[in-house]
Amino acid sequence: MAAEPSGSTDVTDPDHRPVRVAIVDDHESVRLGIQAACQNEGFQVVLTAASVPDYLAQLAGREVDVVVLDLSLGDGSTVTENVKRVQGTGAAVLVHSIADRVASVREALAAGAAGVIPKSSATKTVMAAVATVARGDVLNNLEWASAIDADRDFAKAQLGRREREILHLYASGLPLKLAAQQLGIGYSTAREYLDRIRVKYVEVGRPAPTKVDLLRRAVEDGILPGLDTDGDGR
Repeated sequence: MAAEPSGSTDVTDPDHRPVRVAIVDDHESVRLGIQAACQNEGFQVVLTAASVPDYLAQLAGREVDVVVLDLSLGDGSTVTENVKRVQGTGAAVLVHSIADRVASVREALAAGAAGVIPKSSATKTVMAAVATVARGDVLNNLEWASAIDADRDFAKAQLGRREREILHLYASGLPLKLAAQQLGIGYSTAREYLDRIRVKYVEVGRPAPTKVDLLRRAVEDGILPGLDTDGDGR
């Protein structure tokens, strides 16, 4: 019988079912360790696999909420390929990494991974990260920030001050109409700013078509959780 979840980790979704987890790692000991921790936390481990093709073969129509994915699998696959193939099954991706592989971490985040957790993390921290990603939240932690700061090829979108304010409010969860009211501008003007923000992210190779994508970009660029007031004053 699984133990009660510890701390604030939420093991169920709004439908009151356990979080469904898959584990993809080419080291059996790692798979077994994460599996045991997930089961102890009350998560449902749907499957474990040594590679993404193995994961896809075993999935067979089953649904997974979060895949804990090894950053560097030994089968010659790329980080981007693995993240996108897993996302294609409808699961969120939590990358399990060795923290010093900055370029690969950055690649995983650029491919759409919801977050990165080091293999050196305490089990409780890993389980909390799984719960965060399962809720649809972006995991904002030191590994995310370090990977971005250390990557000289990472291009921030050059947003004006008003654009940054709109993005800050909107990505924080405020409806655009209320964000516009809070800033004292019209809804149509706010919509124009939002459209311009999306164009600017496309221009630097970091498209953000959805609100969740905009949240990721805001976290990546330091606009969330705190608003950086540097800008061009628009």
